[in-house]
Amino acid sequence: DGGEGGSAAGVFGYSNLFCSTCIVNTVHVFQSTQGPKPPRIIVWRNVISMSLLHAGAVYGLFVIPSLIYLFIFLYMGVTAGAHRLWSHRSYKATLPLRIFLGVANSMAFQNDIFEWARDHRVHHKYSETDADPHNAVRGFFFAHIGWLLVRKHPDVIEKGRKLELTDLLADKVVMFQRKYYKLSVLLMCFFVPSFVPWYLWGESLWVAYFVPTLLRYTLVLNAAWLVNSAAHMWGNRPYDTNINPRENKFVTFSAIGEGFHNYHHTFPYDYAASEFGSKLNFTTCFIDFMCFLGLAKDRKRVSHEMVQARVQRTGDGSHRSG
Repeated sequence: DGGEGGSAAGVFGYSNLFCSTCIVNTVHVFQSTQGPKPPRIIVWRNVISMSLLHAGAVYGLFVIPSLIYLFIFLYMGVTAGAHRLWSHRSYKATLPLRIFLGVANSMAFQNDIFEWARDHRVHHKYSETDADPHNAVRGFFFAHIGWLLVRKHPDVIEKGRKLELTDLLADKVVMFQRKYYKLSVLLMCFFVPSFVPWYLWGESLWVAYFVPTLLRYTLVLNAAWLVNSAAHMWGNRPYDTNINPRENKFVTFSAIGEGFHNYHHTFPYDYAASEFGSKLNFTTCFIDFMCFLGLAKDRKRVSHEMVQARVQRTGDGSHRSG
């Protein structure tokens, strides 16, 4: 994600610094540290804030008639942005689209793009070990939300420091958002969702805060967390039985296309994160539409022959063609 020059590479914010498909497609053999585990340090600030957030969302359920808007808009900042664009570099985006995704990512409030992408690359390289930020081997609760309530395992920090992150450091949108992240979150995640319904269609500030803001935010968080928890525990493994991630239809629906998780961990550089393209995959539809508008290009895809060969070699026999 280099400078915004006049060349094609500059317009799309990328330079050939290194093989992008190698970022997360190399499986590293890593064994969790033997012996006594480090003490668990609870982050009480996060425990209290997450408890209050979910309590506010429960209240929001009782005033649901107010519009829960922009769900898809902000989710694109995570699925199409931090995940498929910045973590995996599975397609290229122009500066206007990257700005849009950066704003949407701030509205989603799931850590800034740089930290999200860094931790996600660690997750792929060292999945289900102590170096995995949300190691599903530690149980559903930990993989879902518990990992946010305690300090990171030392292995997560150590492995994260060793990653190649020059593409993220060179992206001006990523670095700008990181610099002003707290301000952007206050504005986009909390102020705008509360102010817009109050100002434009006369919703009460009370309802606007608890429904379009807290309830919307909590629903999006839990939909994203299900990818780390449920999609690593329940479902079939048609592409690779040697890894934990599964194909989970509920997660596919709730996370707008991110539940084809056995496929995604087998072929992490595929922009669709699924063998089936746009089927049940709103994020893929969004990226395709951006390409149609000329705002994105160079979508990476796995060939049908490669998928079938992998299915035959390591699948669990549950594969279906569509």
